[in-house]
Amino acid sequence: MQGLHLTADLSDCQCDVAWLTNADRLGAACVQAVQGSGLHAVAQLFHTFPAADGNAGGVTATVLLAESHLCVHTWPEKKAVTLDVYVCNFSGDHSDKARALMAELMKLFAPGKVAVNALERGAA
Repeated sequence: MQGLHLTADLSDCQCDVAWLTNADRLGAACVQAVQGSGLHAVAQLFHTFPAADGNAGGVTATVLLAESHLCVHTWPEKKAVTLDVYVCNFSGDHSDKARALMAELMKLFAPGKVAVNALERGAA
């Protein structure tokens, strides 16, 4: 049960708007970042929400990992993103890989503001 759960709230993102609105493009980048971090993708789901009020729809990208999961949610109208990376450390310590994955994804969005949280899970 022990693991590391990282979350990040990104705002004032200066990236190409396609990273916030194109599920296929964002999903491919997520899978590539997972592979680059040394974690292992076992399934994926990418969804673009419909446009509303004249704004492009946001995206949810989820990658199920052998080690746990990655989830990204975008709000293009706010230039905002939330990131969620959780790794179980049952078979080995994957914490550094989780941190590398989080760092790679944060670079993609070029945020002006970042709030990162880390929670050690399963210690009890």
